[in-house]
Amino acid sequence: MRGDGVSNRGRSVDPSDAGFAAFVAGGWGRFLWTAIVLSGDRHQGEELLQECLVKLYSRWPQVVRKGDPNAYLRRMLVNGNVSRWRRWRRELPVAQAPDRPDDRAVVQEPEDTLRQAVWELPRQQRAVIVLRYFEDLTEKDTAAVLGCSVGAVKSTHARALTKLRQVSSDLTILG
Repeated sequence: MRGDGVSNRGRSVDPSDAGFAAFVAGGWGRFLWTAIVLSGDRHQGEELLQECLVKLYSRWPQVVRKGDPNAYLRRMLVNGNVSRWRRWRRELPVAQAPDRPDDRAVVQEPEDTLRQAVWELPRQQRAVIVLRYFEDLTEKDTAAVLGCSVGAVKSTHARALTKLRQVSSDLTILG
């Protein structure tokens, strides 16, 4: 469906600035949650999302014409997080670590435990868990976002769930 917008799962997406604003406003919470879980930190997740939205805005009309902006943004978040991780690996450690609060003084909520457990997964496993559970994508859609086979998604998913189950048997989200 061409014209004022392109069909996006039954909805018309407007290629104008107003369409971009509506897209961001309609999915902000979901996009932010995905970025936070991928990056493992709220502030880093916010930065990741902002960076991706700036890039998406510069390409907005083309992205709308070519397909699903949600899938495009998800892929940008995964790729952006990998890029941040690679840049971080090249940073040099400092001689003395900055002061940190005493971990015993902070009571962890179950969702904090889950977030930490997901963050400790290897990058590919974390991406599969985020896309499957937090973005609610099918195995096929997850494979398309990650650029791998459905079989790779299945095996990565199984390994990730095994690790997460070791962390806590209380987490009912993991089935």
